[in-house]
Amino acid sequence: MPDATPTGLLAQARALADGSVTSRLLVQRTLARIAETQPTLNAFRRVRVDAALAEADAADQRLAAGERLPLLGVPVAVKDDIDVAGEATAFGCGGEFSLKTADAEAVRRLRAAGAVVVGKTNTCELGQWPFTEGAAFGATRNPWSPAHTPGGSSGGAAAAVAAGLVPAALGSDGAGSVRIPAAWTHLVGIKPQRGRVSTWPDPEAFQGLTGYGPLARTVADAALLLDVVAGSHPGDRHRPPPVTVLPAVERDPGRLRIALSLRSAFHGGVPRPLDPAVRRAVLDVAEVLARLGHEVVEEDPRYGLIGLTFVPRATAGVRDWARRMPDQALLDRRTRHNVRQGRILGGPVLRLSRAAESRSRRRIGAIFTRFDVVLTPTTATPPPTIGACAALSSWNTDRAIIAACPYAWPWNVLGWPGINVPAGFTPDGLPVGAQLLGPANSEPLLVSLAAQLEDDQRWARHWPGGEVDEPVGRS
Repeated sequence: MPDATPTGLLAQARALADGSVTSRLLVQRTLARIAETQPTLNAFRRVRVDAALAEADAADQRLAAGERLPLLGVPVAVKDDIDVAGEATAFGCGGEFSLKTADAEAVRRLRAAGAVVVGKTNTCELGQWPFTEGAAFGATRNPWSPAHTPGGSSGGAAAAVAAGLVPAALGSDGAGSVRIPAAWTHLVGIKPQRGRVSTWPDPEAFQGLTGYGPLARTVADAALLLDVVAGSHPGDRHRPPPVTVLPAVERDPGRLRIALSLRSAFHGGVPRPLDPAVRRAVLDVAEVLARLGHEVVEEDPRYGLIGLTFVPRATAGVRDWARRMPDQALLDRRTRHNVRQGRILGGPVLRLSRAAESRSRRRIGAIFTRFDVVLTPTTATPPPTIGACAALSSWNTDRAIIAACPYAWPWNVLGWPGINVPAGFTPDGLPVGAQLLGPANSEPLLVSLAAQLEDDQRWARHWPGGEVDEPVGRS
């Protein structure tokens, strides 16, 4: 549970602007919390102690001179698949990596808004799995239950935010990798529209499956971080029309038609039973939405065989990233298997998979002629225990992943936005989440609806180990 220091992104930005706290104090406390929890949570791969303190001092000078920016002096973290100048981008892998000479475009925008990047958070190897463990860095643990994973692949970012080490973090989502750890750590996690946040220096990431998105304790904090990092680079392959999401936090979404879907898309023929505690939690969210005045109807999107188009793109992405590794012999055996699969499924199969996206959009998007939003579970199960997949073969790891996390990845194929919202806890106290899914460029609508839910449910009161009484929701 946090101390008296402001904990949220907006709260810290306001405290810095009105002079009630300094950036050096916030960053010092952040670095102290990271050091204290690193032996247990293991959220960070790299911590920028000296650089972050120097940036905090510079931010304090700018604030004293009257300069104001959205995040001037606020400490944040980024996932270790995003380039930060002066740091390596190991993406969960072992080996000696060269230091990056330039920030990724998203980090450049963070800095332009005044943020202090305190470090890079742990992720599983090349972002392949919904757990954050690996030979290169050990296991990242869930602040709600250290015996369990925080999820993945943005598990370090989620653990850091959930434990109050940083007010928000930037992750990446290629098959649910922001939304899954958000669900399993009681956070808001946004997967934006493809291209909403530039992935430059890559024109696109993982064959268009992956986008960067925020993890935060509140909708407003997530929306603020998204607005700060959103925008295109001239070299981006995908450049959607701009939207601004923070104002949507204050807007009433109106009365919406919401499709409640508990059926997941076909992927590999693996049985995917929905855990009873997760089912109950999502049905409770549906009941709240109905009480708030929305029409909630059970109906499933027509997913078809969209899973057949996902695997070639995902494995090609692993293949492409593996080429950057300094020593491929250090890669996990399952990664090497996926690299081989990516080589086999590249070429014509990959091109057919990408060409099928427009048909999937038309078929699945037909649900939005009758509904405004789709509500689904974010995962089929609560968070697994640490090491549950460590000894499994590649095939059995994939089967376990599909069984636990069958709901998030279709929206990566489509490139459309989705938000995880906290949906409560299992009887054992483990967090679970629900997804609000929309059509292209629907982030403002989803944010508005999520903020309305947050006003009613007051998720941010709940911290690992207890509750705090602080302003949450719309502000």
